[in-house]
Amino acid sequence: MLAVLSILLLASSPLYAAIPVYGFKVVHRYPHDSNAFTEGLFYRDGFLYESTGMEGASSVRKVALRSGKVVQQSWLPPKIFGEGIVAWKDRLIQLTWRQHMGLVYDLHTLKPVRLFRYPGEGWALTRHGDRLYMSDGTPNLRVLDADTLRQIGTIHVTADGQPVHNLNELEWVDGQLFANIWQSTRIARIDPATGHVVGWIELKGLLDVSKLPNPEDDVLNGIAWDVEHRRLFVTGKCWPTLFQIRLVPPRQRRVAALRLGR
Repeated sequence: MLAVLSILLLASSPLYAAIPVYGFKVVHRYPHDSNAFTEGLFYRDGFLYESTGMEGASSVRKVALRSGKVVQQSWLPPKIFGEGIVAWKDRLIQLTWRQHMGLVYDLHTLKPVRLFRYPGEGWALTRHGDRLYMSDGTPNLRVLDADTLRQIGTIHVTADGQPVHNLNELEWVDGQLFANIWQSTRIARIDPATGHVVGWIELKGLLDVSKLPNPEDDVLNGIAWDVEHRRLFVTGKCWPTLFQIRLVPPRQRRVAALRLGR
């Protein structure tokens, strides 16, 4: 009896509690370049900054939110595959996939000013304070010094005690790291202090990717957070739409499901 009680108590403790799954509500839709193989995204001063991938089509661009039009752009060399981006001071920093190097641009002109090196693959970047957070497809997020771009730490990301692979596009949102899980419909909400996934955002049904030209590749990827107006934007690779969404807490999702008889 005591053993059963102990198991029940453990199962109900925060350590073993199920990770909450948030739903979404679409607040607004904006046009998005369906040729943009989105690898990195952030919002700044009324504009979206976007990094696109694929050899021969990689770029970094400044985009008008409402129209989706590119107002400024810098192309990468044909054999370079562009990845995640982040802003730091008057610079824009971009990763590349398998070239073991990144590019630093002047944020205002989008002209490259220097290169930097790192081992392994580069997937995504975000920032909080003077620290950058970098994903490389593994369960480990690298922590970089924003000035030197040298690695100063690692965050091992787990969910229910298991490592989380395919961490992709990143965004810092209210003290948490949001991360697209590549080739899935979910965003992980990560506690940067522990690396634990403390919530999932399920975006299944946001867009019917089966209607896109390459549904296996044109997956959810791209998170941007407007701190001032508290707007959350998401999109995907070669998606025709960028969505502003509002998160729906798990309890509200359950009530809605019960009302529908599910």
